Amino acid sequence: MKVVLHGLKLKANSLPHIEFLLSQLSVHRVEVWVTERLEKELRKISSNQLKLPKIESKVHLNQMDFLISVGGDGTMLDAICEIGDLEIPILGLNTGRLGFLATVATEDIAKSVEYLISGNYQIESRSLISLLGEDNLFGELNFGLNEFTIHKRDNSSMITVHTYIDGKYLNSYWADGLIIATPTGSTGYSLSCGGPLISPEAKNFVITPVSPHNLNVRPIIVSDESQISFKIEGRTKKFLVSLDSRSTSISSRAELSVQKEKFSAKLVKLPEYHFFDTLRNKLNWGFDMRN
Repeated sequence: MKVVLHGLKLKANSLPHIEFLLSQLSVHRVEVWVTERLEKELRKISSNQLKLPKIESKVHLNQMDFLISVGGDGTMLDAICEIGDLEIPILGLNTGRLGFLATVATEDIAKSVEYLISGNYQIESRSLISLLGEDNLFGELNFGLNEFTIHKRDNSSMITVHTYIDGKYLNSYWADGLIIATPTGSTGYSLSCGGPLISPEAKNFVITPVSPHNLNVRPIIVSDESQISFKIEGRTKKFLVSLDSRSTSISSRAELSVQKEKFSAKLVKLPEYHFFDTLRNKLNWGFDMRN
């Protein structure tokens, strides 16, 4: 078995977990590589200069059986960008905080490695959202796992986002912005703006306005087979768009649309994990918050 490790902005207290993970993989004679980003981080936090072979190309990366993401959900999102259309299964070791995507706790490292080696896992396909436009705004990374967002810049006034579903007019959102979220992204920014939670296997997008001027405007769920297009107006000539953690500015002349990406993110689902358990644990469902 061949595994590549990936991580971003690691803290020193992550090093013991990485060393333990490596020891468990070594017991099973798993071949281990690291991404360039993780190699740089290890040089910063490892006094004994923990050295592992580095992935040199996309062809080399495609030979890996799994990618193990070390960090939080942000690292998982970056790992998906690293893999792109190779669709290598990703397992998330959570050394961060919330962990909706990175679901393996540090105390479960040994057990999780055993599951991988024995084949006791499932591969869960998570749909991605793809941005279409003449300017190719994010180069080769015109896709995201969580959401695409249109937003006003800085302290400027509200914007108007004319929105169309498969060419049919839906609504003109007068708001601070508009979010198009995948089922995975429904637990993030969209949720904080009043959007619904969507099960990962659902084949939908959710359109959620950010601070809409009209209070009767509510989020709407549409099929992920739809193409959603936009025309943007505002007092300023520049607006912000983002795909997950990547953002850039655009002009009002830009013609943008989103649809489901042709490939998907493959996440390793271990036996003791379920999305509903994660919702209860991370969102504190069933707890009396007054105590």
